[in-house]
Amino acid sequence: MAPTQQQAKQARAKVLSTGKQPKASIQRYLKSTEAQLVEKEAKSVLLLRGIRCSDAMTTVLRDMRSMNAPNAKLLNKNNQIVPFDDEGQLSLEFLTTKNDCSLFAIASSNKKRPNNLVMGRTFDHQVLDMVELGILRYKSMNDYAGMPKKRVGSKPMMLFVGDAWHLDTECKKLQNLLLDFYRGDPVEKLVLSGLDHAMVFTAVADAPPLQQPGLDNATTLLIHQRTYYCKLKKNTTGGSGSAPLPYLTPSGPDMDFRVRIICIMCYLLIVLGTVIISLLSCHLFSYFGFMFLHGVPHQQLCVLNFHSFVVSFHPLIYVHVYPFKTVIHAIHETNT
Repeated sequence: MAPTQQQAKQARAKVLSTGKQPKASIQRYLKSTEAQLVEKEAKSVLLLRGIRCSDAMTTVLRDMRSMNAPNAKLLNKNNQIVPFDDEGQLSLEFLTTKNDCSLFAIASSNKKRPNNLVMGRTFDHQVLDMVELGILRYKSMNDYAGMPKKRVGSKPMMLFVGDAWHLDTECKKLQNLLLDFYRGDPVEKLVLSGLDHAMVFTAVADAPPLQQPGLDNATTLLIHQRTYYCKLKKNTTGGSGSAPLPYLTPSGPDMDFRVRIICIMCYLLIVLGTVIISLLSCHLFSYFGFMFLHGVPHQQLCVLNFHSFVVSFHPLIYVHVYPFKTVIHAIHETNT
C-alpha cells in the first residue's frame, strides 16, 4: 500500500534531520525528477492492470506499450487500485513516482463497468486529471497481420475530426490528454521519413446510444480511433521540388469508446468554494449588521463586503476571521 502524505513527510524529515548531504549523483537525480512547466523530454507512461483485467484489456495495454515505446512501462500483476478513490490516487502517485512516469493508464473489467480504461497524468507527483473510457469495440495490432507497423520512437500525425472537439468541453480535455499521451519526444524539426503513422480520432455526435452496462445511455457521443501506416511515395506528376504522395494502410490499434467520467483534481474548485462561503458570510453580515451597526452607513457596509470578497482568495481560515475583525473595527470607529 502506498504511504500516506504524513508518512512521506516524516520520512523526508528523518532524512533531512541526519545532516548528511546526499551524493552529487543523488542530487542530480532528485533535481531531474522535479516538476517542470515545460518538458524537454518525452513523458513516460505507466500501464497497470486493475483489480480484474480481462485478456482483451491486457491486449489494449500491450498495444499502448507498443505505441508509446520506448517510453512505456507495463506492470503485469493485478493492482488493488480504485482510481477515483483517495487511497487509489495515493497508490497511483506512489507507483508513478517510483517508476518515474508522469502518465498512467489502468485497465479493468467487471460486470458493472466492462472494458474500462482510465487514463490520467500527474504533476509534481500528484494526480492532475483523469478520464474514464468505456471501450465498445477493439481491434489490436495483431489482427493486422502482415501489415507494416510504426517504427519505435516515431512521432504520430494526430487528426481530430468532428465539431465536438472544438465545442464540447469534455472533448477538449480528452483531446489535450490524448495529445499528451502520444506526442513522443518534443522536437524542433521533423524529417518526412520519420512520419510513418497517423492516428485519427472521429467524434460522432449523432450516433445512436448503445445499450451497454456501465455506460451513460443518454450520452450519444461516440469516438472512433483509427491508426494508419503512412508510406511516402515519389510524386511523378509534379516538379523536382514537389512533396511526396502519402499512402495510408490500416495498421491498428483501432477502437470505439465513450467517455464515462472526466475528473480534474484542480485547486480552483477549492478557491471557488471559498469564494462562495465568503460571499454568503458577507451577505449575512450585511443583513444582520443593521441590528448592531446603527451608525455605519451603507457605503461602509459595501466596503466590508468588498474586503471580504478580496480576502476570499486567501486560505479558508482568513475568510471567517477577517469579517469579524472588519466589523469590530467598524464598530470601534463608529463609537469613537
